[in-house]
Amino acid sequence: MFSDRLNALRNRLAENDIEVALITDDDSVYYFTGYYDYLHMEFGRPTILIVPRDGKSLLITPGIDFNMAQQMANVDRIESWNDGMGNEWREEIPAMLRNVLSIALETDLMPPAVRNYIDKVADTDNISDITPTISDMRMIKSAEELQLARHAGEVATAMMNAGRAAISAGVAEYEVALATSAAGTRKASELLNQFYADSSMSPNTHFLQIMASGKDITLTHHRASTRIMQSGEPVFLCFCGMTNFHRFKLGFDRTFWIDEIADESQAVVYQVAVDSQAAALALLKPGAIAEDIHSAYAEVIQSAGYDYPFRCGRGTGFSFLEKPQLVLGDKTVLQAGMVFAVDGSVCTDDFRAQVGDSFIITDDGYEALTSHPKAIDDVVIRLI
Repeated sequence: MFSDRLNALRNRLAENDIEVALITDDDSVYYFTGYYDYLHMEFGRPTILIVPRDGKSLLITPGIDFNMAQQMANVDRIESWNDGMGNEWREEIPAMLRNVLSIALETDLMPPAVRNYIDKVADTDNISDITPTISDMRMIKSAEELQLARHAGEVATAMMNAGRAAISAGVAEYEVALATSAAGTRKASELLNQFYADSSMSPNTHFLQIMASGKDITLTHHRASTRIMQSGEPVFLCFCGMTNFHRFKLGFDRTFWIDEIADESQAVVYQVAVDSQAAALALLKPGAIAEDIHSAYAEVIQSAGYDYPFRCGRGTGFSFLEKPQLVLGDKTVLQAGMVFAVDGSVCTDDFRAQVGDSFIITDDGYEALTSHPKAIDDVVIRLI
């Protein structure tokens, strides 16, 4: 799979008359090589994948992760470097770029330290952006990726069910986060053991739980805190950062209430959010234009008297955000094999409702990856 992707990239380089591509984005490095979980730029340690159009691929990675690179990376050659020794990660680059007339980089994703060095040692000013090419390659998922997407949906659904079950008056938000993380990890472990031979892939969920309750409900990306939830309050759960099975990401959100809806006006806002997602899903199919789906969603929200909303959705995969986006200005034509997170959302001064799910575009419509009821009666959590 990874070798095929590298060869496909080489073909794209040939089509665009590019001699060498340098790739530094963590998710792109994984997409082309299978290498992940090395120390990143946060520790001052770049990892660089160099792909010549007509030569052997080279992975430059910190020596501290060399054993992991040898085990995981599907490349022709690996070179390691160590802190303070020689020219560190720069050692191999001049030779790879010597007499090269055209270079492509992930312009907006390359660490500044690496980009500054490339500008100094490159023998050419003909440097272009490879990001659109890589984004285009990653938009249509392979059969293997779609299996990961379906399993990620199972993990997300397990987390949502556990989160819902943990929500109750008198319970702290962080207890919900503990429940969702445990449920997601157990489901991921079950799937890894049943379907995958990669024993080194961790089942553990990560990323701090996004949730908000009561007076904090308008804080979109609030993390679980020590706040004690109360009867009648709304509670928002979001798994867009935690749904990351075998490195495949999805989006998934729900709004709940505890026991009852103390403020009935919130139910009206919530229904508009549900209806806005439904309007988007009515258009979600091959041949649709990305921005038209956003427009349908936005029309429902604005016609109900609420502010113009954020984007309706986004492509997902090995990154949290991939192309295309369901947003004004994106004229991409949807194709079978794309994967999207699609939201419905309404914000007011004192309340915010959001529902979100993930979908595969199929030959004649879409396949839902996440599942949890959205009807108003189903999202009021009543303890029997």
